[in-house]
Amino acid sequence: MKPQYFIALLFLAASYWMYLLYEPFLISIIIAALLAISTSNIQSKLEQLTRSALVAALLSSVLLAALIFAPLGYFLTTLTLKLNTLDPAIIEKMYTTIKGWIAESPALLESFKPYLNDALEQVQISSIAAKALVIATTVGSYSAKFVKSSMFIIIFYFFAQYHGKTIYRFIKKVIQLPSQDTALLGLELSSVMNVVFYSIIATAVLEGALFGIAVSFMGYNGLLFGIMYGFASLLPVVGGVLMWLPFMIYEVALGHIGNAIFIALYSIIVISIIADTFVKPMIIKEIHIRLIKSQTKINELLIFFAIIAGLTTFGFWGMILGPAITAFFMALLKLIEQRKDLYETKTKS
Repeated sequence: MKPQYFIALLFLAASYWMYLLYEPFLISIIIAALLAISTSNIQSKLEQLTRSALVAALLSSVLLAALIFAPLGYFLTTLTLKLNTLDPAIIEKMYTTIKGWIAESPALLESFKPYLNDALEQVQISSIAAKALVIATTVGSYSAKFVKSSMFIIIFYFFAQYHGKTIYRFIKKVIQLPSQDTALLGLELSSVMNVVFYSIIATAVLEGALFGIAVSFMGYNGLLFGIMYGFASLLPVVGGVLMWLPFMIYEVALGHIGNAIFIALYSIIVISIIADTFVKPMIIKEIHIRLIKSQTKINELLIFFAIIAGLTTFGFWGMILGPAITAFFMALLKLIEQRKDLYETKTKS
């Protein structure tokens, strides 16, 4: 057997065993790498300030950890306490309010009434309060898994930031693509991931803060519900509705009609229309100019559907994976198109 064949067989065998070894952490490693790509500009600025790749990687990892764990920890602790002190009388009022709305719905929605009533009948009011502790336990269990995966992501993120340049140079050397092809793939992926990452942060912080401030004036915990709205707003189209609609129903059930109208109009006009449609794009554009400084044009509609597909397929972290997979595929198509045009030019000449 020729030496090169033997080395190839050894490489395949080693690759297989490496896959088996790291398969439980594969998604975490991929997400960490994509987050490192998304925040590479921040890492570069921190390296310039600290003059140390190690210190910069530690700082960026601490910032990412705080961004994930601080709001999540507060949210879980407060939510568990709230579920344990759930008042059945309030749930009964909300149930009665919704039932009244269905009964008095306009004739246009008459065909939907049987389905809405059936869905409402499935809700057993008497058992909701009793199940609050079970719900809290389920939320806690899911969150524990999320925290565990996030910890691994932070660890891999640190190594990706610290050794990122070395890994990038090694990959370029191994795949042996022309430098312009490697640059194209890297630029397309990093540009999309930068926009996605900063869009997620801008959306969660801006809309969460606006909702939290509004409900705090109504006597609620603005920090808790701001964090909840921030996470919910990451779901395209329906995210905000999942927060303000229950609030509206709750206020109606309490007889606070003015508060209910206010929170509905405020959420639709101020958050969904003004903030999400006009203010957020301006913030992202400013970030794009100051931090990303890329001329790559990105199809926002394509990113929108990529996020939805990612969330549906991979869950929470799908909002990172979906756009990354789509961007990489589109970059490959662009690369193939360029090579085809180059081949046709050479053939004609």
